[in-house]
Amino acid sequence: MNTAPCIVFLLLLLPALESMAEPYTAPFWLPGGNLQTIYPAKFVKLPKVEYRRERWELDDGDFMDVDWVDNDDHSQPLVVMFHGLEGNSHSNYALDLMAALKARGWRGVVVHFRGCSGENNRLPRAYFAGDSADIDMALSRIRKSTPNTAVYAVGVSLGGNALLKWLGESGEHAGALIDAAAAISAPMDLAATGHALDHGFNLMVYTPRFIETMRPKALEKARQFPGLLDEEKIKSAHTIEEMDTYVTAKLHGFIDAEDYWAKNASKPWLMSITLPTLIVNARNDPFVPAESLPAETEVSASVTLEYPEAGGHVGFVTGPFPGHLDWLPQHLIEYFSSLGLRTPHSESAK
Repeated sequence: MNTAPCIVFLLLLLPALESMAEPYTAPFWLPGGNLQTIYPAKFVKLPKVEYRRERWELDDGDFMDVDWVDNDDHSQPLVVMFHGLEGNSHSNYALDLMAALKARGWRGVVVHFRGCSGENNRLPRAYFAGDSADIDMALSRIRKSTPNTAVYAVGVSLGGNALLKWLGESGEHAGALIDAAAAISAPMDLAATGHALDHGFNLMVYTPRFIETMRPKALEKARQFPGLLDEEKIKSAHTIEEMDTYVTAKLHGFIDAEDYWAKNASKPWLMSITLPTLIVNARNDPFVPAESLPAETEVSASVTLEYPEAGGHVGFVTGPFPGHLDWLPQHLIEYFSSLGLRTPHSESAK
């Protein structure tokens, strides 16, 4: 038996396997979850990404904007990203992943949740952490336009929870639309994250920045649909719980923030996921308490849990000062690559 081809194949595969096996380690000069969250969001130099924007007119009369990163070879995989709370295609994590995909020869697309692309949406609704219907709609639309190549989905923070919830609810159906998924810094227990954001340092530093962008859009929605929302309560809100009670819950049919958090958390759905799914959450994430993270016994055999001790919330800076954000995008690409490319989707689905 000629073993030479096998040896050559293993040697070629070794760098990818080593990259996948390499755990995240925070640089010594960036200690603690808060610094590891704030520094990459504000100070790490980001790559320039050239997007092609496409507007989807939806059946309900609303619209969603998606930003594509194109490559000439359409046989290469496509990675779909769902951003976090008040994020968009120019968030640091989106730019870094899209640039890495472009360099790899893959394609990427950032799906903006309603109202997050720079223009408020038209309907008396917005986006929320468990919007499975919009996840399904977006991935169905993308799959129809990309029938014969691998499609992978990545959800970050709020987008990660929404993606995981959709994966669990969809079961086998998810496999008709995507080949694998990953969730980064996902608040799988929404109540734990909501309460964490409304206390201590979080309430002083992070929550005001979220509300700073949420409030104007909520007030615009209130004026767009008189009587739907209470403008005075929106103006006085200073916690995530208040904003989710006065706005998110009101717009999407929930009683209050606690009801919204309980009914949209992805954690109860993780046992129902059937596709290969990677979940990466730092144990020092200031938004997601470590004790709220699911154990191996709370997820299906298709789910891989990675809980590095450090990294912050969607941080994961590496290298000497001033650092870079290469670890996470390369880790995601190598995870998807390690699964192997399936046969063309249109054929495998027959």
